Amino acid sequence: MESDLDFVAKPTVLVVDDAPDNLALMSGLLKDHYKVKVANSGEKALKIALSDSPPDLILLDILMPGMTGYEVCERLTADPAARDIPIIFLTAKAEVEDERAGLEMGAVDYITKPVSPPIVLARVKNHLALKAHADFLRSKSEFLETEVARRTREVAAIQDVTIFTMASMAETRDSETGNHIRRTQFYIKVLAERLCQHPRFAATLSPVYINLLFKSAPLHDIGKVGIPDRILLKPGRLTPEEFEIMKTHTTLGRDAIQAAEDRLGMRVEFLTLAKEIAYGHQEKWDGSGYPEGSAGDAIPVSARLMAVADVYDALISRRVYKEPFPHAKAVEIMAEGKGSHFDPDILDAFLALQDEFRAIAARHADSDQDMEQKKEQLERFIGQTPAA
Repeated sequence: MESDLDFVAKPTVLVVDDAPDNLALMSGLLKDHYKVKVANSGEKALKIALSDSPPDLILLDILMPGMTGYEVCERLTADPAARDIPIIFLTAKAEVEDERAGLEMGAVDYITKPVSPPIVLARVKNHLALKAHADFLRSKSEFLETEVARRTREVAAIQDVTIFTMASMAETRDSETGNHIRRTQFYIKVLAERLCQHPRFAATLSPVYINLLFKSAPLHDIGKVGIPDRILLKPGRLTPEEFEIMKTHTTLGRDAIQAAEDRLGMRVEFLTLAKEIAYGHQEKWDGSGYPEGSAGDAIPVSARLMAVADVYDALISRRVYKEPFPHAKAVEIMAEGKGSHFDPDILDAFLALQDEFRAIAARHADSDQDMEQKKEQLERFIGQTPAA
């Protein structure tokens, strides 16, 4: 006796024919091997095929009143929900041209009446086996695509957290606050998006580049980890000798990132930008910056963008040794640096975006608690430093 489990596990075959005798004949032939559904019109066939329990295969007559088998086939193969159901035409139309038309329409096979039961059973069996294999591969492919997407998101998240953690390590030793790295990320992003259609920058500032730029920006001051506390945390102006040591943070940052890339054993695109930014963001358009005194277009675009973002944020931010400049005064100072400190076109983009810069600064403002922590850090440092 057939169990419910055996019945459910059987593939379902839908037989579509307007002749009751043909439906009875095919049902009798298939019922011992498959679960059989029948439809006496094209409209009913579509309703069953597009239901929540679609068949695994369809045996479809062509010559039916109303909707023909050709029309049913066209509708099903055009519908994403049904296009993977194999259709076998079962028809009295025996001309070669008829068979060609049916196969071109999307049917997987073509059987002419009167049918040979062994042939019908063999072809149904073969096409169900092919469908089962295709379904397995499709399911496996979808699983792999989902898994790859999940792992890609996971790797990207780990990458972002690692970058932010590394950058924060530098910030905790500096007189700047952790929100500085968040603000510069968004400053540099809006600048790049503003300039992505500019003739000088369009070839560089692609969406992929801008995304990598956003990821890389937090590492611009990673080299400060290597600067001694007596210089990094000094509450007053640095001596010329101390400033020379401070300037090495650009080289220290680039070299630290390069060392990480070397250990990885492969070139990483976002780390290339991170190295450019860390090493070049203190260069000036007129060549008076450091570490190399590069000028103009010899300075990487990424570093030129960061120069604008970094200086603006330094001007508007409170430090333990200075009060913040008002936004308007900061913009005035930035404008004076056009063509000397900053790339003129990038500076023009900044001036056009100044309201967005101010909004970003407000959205990621430093809290009083942040400043108190920095003040306490500096006081501890001063207390540990021998009096001159």
